[in-house]
Amino acid sequence: MGNAKSLSGQKMCSKFLPEEQAEVDRLFDVLSSNKGGSATGTFSLEALKSHVKEALPAVMVTRLYNGMWRVKPTHKAHEGCRNVSREQFTVFLSHLLKGSFEEKGRMVMKMILAAEGPVKAREVQEFTEELVTSLVHVLTHRHELRGWTRRNSTVSPTSVQVMTAQLLSEMKFQDGHKFLGPRCLDQICDQTVIEDWVFHVPHVGIFLSVVIHRGLHLLNSCLDLSTLIPECHTDPGQQFESILDVLSVIYLNSHLAVEQRHCWRLLFSTQLHGQSFSQLCSHITHQGPCLLVLEDSDGYVFGGFASCSWEVKPQFQGDNKCFLFSIIPSMAMYMHTGYNDHFMYLNQGQQTMPNGLGMGGQHHYFGLWVAADFGKGHSKAKPTCTTYNSPQLSAQEDFQFDKMEVWGLGDLLETYSAKNKKSILDSNPTAQSLLEISGQARHSEGLREVPDDDD
Repeated sequence: MGNAKSLSGQKMCSKFLPEEQAEVDRLFDVLSSNKGGSATGTFSLEALKSHVKEALPAVMVTRLYNGMWRVKPTHKAHEGCRNVSREQFTVFLSHLLKGSFEEKGRMVMKMILAAEGPVKAREVQEFTEELVTSLVHVLTHRHELRGWTRRNSTVSPTSVQVMTAQLLSEMKFQDGHKFLGPRCLDQICDQTVIEDWVFHVPHVGIFLSVVIHRGLHLLNSCLDLSTLIPECHTDPGQQFESILDVLSVIYLNSHLAVEQRHCWRLLFSTQLHGQSFSQLCSHITHQGPCLLVLEDSDGYVFGGFASCSWEVKPQFQGDNKCFLFSIIPSMAMYMHTGYNDHFMYLNQGQQTMPNGLGMGGQHHYFGLWVAADFGKGHSKAKPTCTTYNSPQLSAQEDFQFDKMEVWGLGDLLETYSAKNKKSILDSNPTAQSLLEISGQARHSEGLREVPDDDD
């Protein structure tokens, strides 16, 4: 029974529960009995590739194998052997999937190493690009994109590069400076740098976990993708291509509250509802927290998160959970500064107040503005938006667009749904706004009748 299952080193290093370890052992037995295995209980790179098949790119399978092989065995019999032993297999997987950030960092370093000698930032960049590509590859192969398949079955190289740059932006070198693009590629990354990176950028570990669980078909029940990728809810009877691809969705979803991450509901899309500000208002009001996304005529993709239901009224609304973001040409989040409370603004049909949708800044000088004259907007920041500290999000300060979509987040709460059905004023935002400007109170939430002051 079990030529190596009783290894003291394995028992000491494994972090798996007994039932998990049993599954790991079963996979090892399959690999070691495959071609390239040996009587001493090891497996080869060819055996691992044969098992994974098309689920992962070959370059990532090789990185995984090299990471396993570089684990130092406790038994000298395995030293110098080019095959992977049960002990090496178990230690690599348990440390990468369930270890501390230091242990995960050590396993990541073993995957990055191309040869003996110091690791440079360009090697970390290559590894990260391959990791991001492998994530999308395996999710596509396993049919687990959760509905985000309509725009591109394969994510563009630009999207991979943008996500890679975002992951690397939090890396700090020995001198304390962060990764700042091409001029940093020859910087040395020692073990401490990699461990710190893995600690500060959780997506590195999460992406590796998905690659291993879904790529090796191992411990699949331990991985829940629902908080990584939201279920895409759209009208099944209509053809729809989102502005966003799955990497953009993963990035945005990671900045939302947990209860908002499991599903996104399409509320409005210019593709489906046309170039109409009145359509926009009617579809997004009283729908709870939502994300709005635009793509300008120069291909820049950006938007904002509204933490509260949109309402048509001539005052600012929202709270400090709102934020602005950029997706293309770079991924970035811009949170509130505390300077003012100009988080959200939505108005229509007024003579004295601006008509449109805005987030941050001030009237006529928004961090993000969509004019009621639909298809036009601006993103003004000299040098940054006062509310969110965001730069100019669009390619041009005054931009044009024909692609916009708004996503409701999580389940629509009964309170929002009830508000959307109670009053005729909700279907007439202009009347509602006029009522508020005139100072008339809305006494009945059920009927919202305007009281007759002459009586």
